[in-house]
This record gives sequence, C-alpha cells and structure tokens, in this order.
Amino acid sequence: MDGGNRSARGVGYDENVGDDYLEKRQLKRGAAGWVLLAGLGVAYVISGDFAGWNFGLAEGGWGGLFIATILMALMYTAMVFSLAEMSSMIPTAGGGYGFARRAMGPLGGFATGTAILIEYAIAPAAIATFIGAYVESLIGFGGPIVFLLAYAVFIGIHIYGVGEALKLTFAITAVAAVALVAFIIGMVPLFSVSNLFDIAPTGAAGASSFLPFGYFGIWAALPYAIWFFLAIEGVPLAAEETRNPERDMPRGLIGGMSVLLVFAALILVFGPGASGSSAIQESGNPLVEAVAAAYGGSNFLSGFINIVGLAGLIASFFSIIFAYSRQTFALSRAGYLPRVLSLTGSRRTPFVALIVPGIIGFLLSLTNDGALLINIAVFGATVSYALMMISHIILRRREPDLERPYRTPGGTFTSGVALVLAVLAVVATFIVDPRAALFMVGVYVLFLLYFLLYSRRHLVGRAPEEEFAAIQAAESELAGSNAEASTAKTGRKV
Repeated sequence: MDGGNRSARGVGYDENVGDDYLEKRQLKRGAAGWVLLAGLGVAYVISGDFAGWNFGLAEGGWGGLFIATILMALMYTAMVFSLAEMSSMIPTAGGGYGFARRAMGPLGGFATGTAILIEYAIAPAAIATFIGAYVESLIGFGGPIVFLLAYAVFIGIHIYGVGEALKLTFAITAVAAVALVAFIIGMVPLFSVSNLFDIAPTGAAGASSFLPFGYFGIWAALPYAIWFFLAIEGVPLAAEETRNPERDMPRGLIGGMSVLLVFAALILVFGPGASGSSAIQESGNPLVEAVAAAYGGSNFLSGFINIVGLAGLIASFFSIIFAYSRQTFALSRAGYLPRVLSLTGSRRTPFVALIVPGIIGFLLSLTNDGALLINIAVFGATVSYALMMISHIILRRREPDLERPYRTPGGTFTSGVALVLAVLAVVATFIVDPRAALFMVGVYVLFLLYFLLYSRRHLVGRAPEEEFAAIQAAESELAGSNAEASTAKTGRKV
C-alpha cells in the first residue's frame, strides 16, 4: 500500500474517502418514471430531425442516405434492446461507462465513458450552431450571442433542479413533435418521387439517379443518418434519478426509440420528396427551407416551423446538457476524472459537471461549423457503441446468471449486429472528415494517458460502479473458496 491507496490488478483505490465524500455527490432520487424517460430519449435526438441529417444528401444523395438510415436504424434498435438489458441490471448514473466497467474493468469503463463524454460535450455545440441558424432565419441575426444565451439559460435551469428540468424538457419536446407533424402534413400533398432524385449523378462507381455519388456515398452518409438517432443511448444516465430503473429503463428506451423511428422515416421521405433533395442538402435549417422550396416561398407553415422548430433544437440541446453532466459526474465521482467535477449543490444537481463541459462546448460552437461538430460527436458516439456492445456480449457469456429484469431479444446476436454496424460507422467518420476524426483520436488518447498515468491509482472504491466490481470480485472469490473446500472434502472422503 502506498499513499493511502489499496491496489488491485494495476488499479489503486483511495482509502482516505470519508462519508462526506458521497454525501456531497448525491443526485435526486425518484425524479423520473418511464414516460419522462421516453420523453428524455426523444428529446436527446429530436433536433436531428430539424437539422443535420440533410448533410447526408450532399454525401450520398437520397438513395445513399436512405440506405444509410436503414442501417443505422437497425444498429440503434439492436443497441437499444441491449442497453435496456444492461441498464435494468446495472442502474447507475454511469450508463454505458458502468456497463463497460463491469464487463471490461477500469480501462474499458474509462475508454467507454470518455467516448460518450466526447459525444455529449460536442453535440450541444453542433446543435447551438443550428439554433443560431434558425434564429437568424427568424429575426435576422444569430451567432455567438445566441450560443452564449443558450448555454447560460439552459445550464442554469439544470442547476436549479433535475425534476423541473426533465419536465420542462418533456414539454418542449412535445411542442417540437407538433412542429414535425405539421411539417409532414404540409409536405405530403406536394410529394413527388422525382424530387428525391434531383441530385445529378457523378462519375463515381455505381452512380445513378438513386445513388448519385455511387456506392461510396452510402458509407459517407452514415454519420448523418446517425443524427436521426444520436444520443438515445443517454437515457440510462438518468438511472439513479429514476423511480424504478429495473422496470422503467427498458420501457423508456424502447418507447423513445419507437417514436424516433417513425419520425426519421417520415422526415426522410416527405422532406426531400416535396422540396427536392438538392434544395436542402447543405442547409442549416432544412425544414424551413424545404417548405419554402416546396411552396415557392415563405408562408405560414415555414414561419410556424421556424418558430416552433426551435423547440426541437432546444429540447435536444437542453437534454444533452443533462447527459454530459451525468457522464462527467459519474466518471468524476469514481475518481476517473478530477473529483471536483462531481460536486453537487443543495438541490442535488452536479453544478460543476454542468458548467465546465458547457464552457468547452460554447467555445467549440464559435467555429459555427455544424457539419464538422457532427462528425466529431459521431466519432465519440460510434466508438462508445462498439464498446458497449462488446460489454453486452461479455456480460452475457461471463455472467449468465446475473439477475436481468429485462433480457435482450436475440441475445448476443442482437448486440453483435449492432457491434458490426458501429465499427462500420467508426470507419465512416474517417472517410467523411479525416481531420475531425484524427483530431478526436488525439483527444481520446490524451484522456487515456491521463487514466494510465494518474487516475487509475486514485479511484474511489465506494463509488457505485466500483462497488459493483468489488461485489463481483468478492462473489468470485467466495465461489472459488467453496469450490476448493468441496474438492478438499471430496478428496478426504476418497
């Protein structure tokens, strides 16, 4: 032992942590049921229906984005079923990090948690640029002042209280859903199949009116197809603030994913189908411009969607702030990140974990490059998806008797499908924007070096995720002792 640390398998646990440590790091219990969780899942993602997905039209044409969306819908559906199982048996604020910690140890847990944190810290910055574009379309100016106001106001609400924040998120998401329904209804009468294929074919291999950028365009469109579903996996981060996580987590995850699948299909078909794919392929506010293109100019519907559509962007921005704060909180509480980041205030909200990533996100939003920020966020997301699916497979095989209130349909085959598609999506981020992917690889490596050189020797054994590991080790040791005793007894009888 050295410096008050207890070492085990290359990891050091700080024994100088008193009762007041966790007392200062408590979240509010029982703030959400499954309906709020489903709403949270939709809220995480709904901004992707309003902006971001359309950049995939510029990479793969409608056909390429259509196939990419089917593949990513399959990946997310399989992943949600797998996460539903793991969140019901390991209900902690660490979410995917907690699952990977149980399956692959501290390094695997930290690698997964860091990838999730990259996703959630960057995604609000991308959404902030879309909020700026919608505001500029509405009142004539956007930019840094809009980004700053968005971060300041919504971080402030989260600091005030989680119950209030989740209820407000649910209300905003409901308003945004109304805007999407209005958009779809307004575009249906103007739908024409020819509008889907109005991007001229290139000379790429396999190019056609359906795949104007050829087969390669399908792969290039994957990161943007992900935007229809990105962050639904953040629902388990609310586990410690849920009334009955064993029951409510699976319901919330599957319910939220069901809604997202319907919206993705309708938006992808009737948006470009009425306006033309070429009209919105590079737009920062594609639904508004789609209506204007379809109707020959701005009208009541475009104005309504512009105003109410801001609710969709705000809902995702607001809810992903919740997600990054809980991921930061969990990693910090267990000692993987500086412990100051997990301090909670009098209202049991992690105010430091809300503010610090928020500052980083605001600075990144100043690039005003939504497509670049999407690719950075998608890199972190897809890496975490692959690691979480590996965790599901490992837990199924290594701990088949672990209590599972919900079991994934198809078992490891389901998570295996999600794993293969996640790996393909990781590769796609390097193809679409090597600069963004390589930059994030560098950031990721720095995080891992921090763990290997420092934090792995200063973990907090009393944190929930570490206690799960300690219980697992004790049970394994007990099972081993019982087996030895049984063998010795049998030997004496012989």
